[in-house]
This record gives sequence, C-alpha cells and structure tokens, in this order.
Amino acid sequence: MAARERLPPWHERQTLANGREVLIRPIRPEDAEPLRAGFELLQPDEVRQRFLHTLKELTPEMAERFTRLNPKTEFALVAAEPLPPGEALVGAVARVAIDANGRDGEFAILVSHFIANLGLGRYLMTRLVKWARGKKLERLYGDVFENNHAMLSLAESLGFQREFQHDAPGLVRVVLELKPAKR
Repeated sequence: MAARERLPPWHERQTLANGREVLIRPIRPEDAEPLRAGFELLQPDEVRQRFLHTLKELTPEMAERFTRLNPKTEFALVAAEPLPPGEALVGAVARVAIDANGRDGEFAILVSHFIANLGLGRYLMTRLVKWARGKKLERLYGDVFENNHAMLSLAESLGFQREFQHDAPGLVRVVLELKPAKR
C-alpha cells in the first residue's frame, strides 16, 4: 500500500481535464518573479478582465504587493506547476480581500487561457468561498465586465446574484450572501 502524501493546509494537487497536474496552494513571496514572467504570456483581454483596465506590465512593486498578504484580511491561492515556489509557472490566481467594514470580501480571479475551461476557475472560487465562510464574512463580491459571460455564468452557477452598478457602466457586481438574512 502506497503512503499518501501529506500536504500543508490549503495545498491540493489537482489533475485538470486535459491531464495536466497543478498544485493549488497559497501564494508565496517567492511567486513574485514567476507572476511577472507569466504576466507577459497573458492576452490583453485576460488582463483587462482581471484588472478592469489595460495594464502593460506587472511591475516588481505590484508583484511584491500581490504576493505579500495580510493573513488577517487577505487570502490568495495559485494554481502552479508542481515545483517549488519561485520556480513554478503560475497559471491562475484567486484572491479575497476583506473590506474595511470587516463583513464583506472582494474576490478577484484570473485563469490563464492556457488552462481555461478545464474547471479550475470553478474549483478556485469554491476555495475562496470556503475561506470567506471560515472568516465569518457576510458577503463575497466581485466586479465583472457585463460581456464576461464565462465569469458571470460561473458566478451564477455558484449562487451569486447580479447587482448592476449605476456608477460603473459596463460592470456587474456579483454577490454571494454567505449568511442567511436575520428575520
């Protein structure tokens, strides 16, 4: 009988629908340079969908900020090659930041076109929801372009509701209520 590999919390090996194996794990400071390198492989529309505007490069300062989180208020997972942080190419990032009110969390997710449509986005979103529930948040939300049908469909399938933004044309806020309303 083979011994089962024990992984640290929030670490999981996943085999994608195309047979590629990735390691889902919390983001690490060592991921800053691989994130910058991987950013160059993204298509302009992928960047715009995630950052909600055009961004030509991921600066060292931005990469540093993305990889050094406040563990009390932020959480981020990556889907990476099963190599050590700093060496592994990162194909997806999913993150949550708790609002100043301490009750809501804003999510963001980016899955590279190289591994899109393989179920990874759905899986990462379920992990973000689990973390948010563990933090006793009331709502999880994200802003999505109204033409990002894949993300809107995914959010809807996970129970998110749409809230149209009157002050942000072209954006839809998707919201998941994590706690039942008090009666």
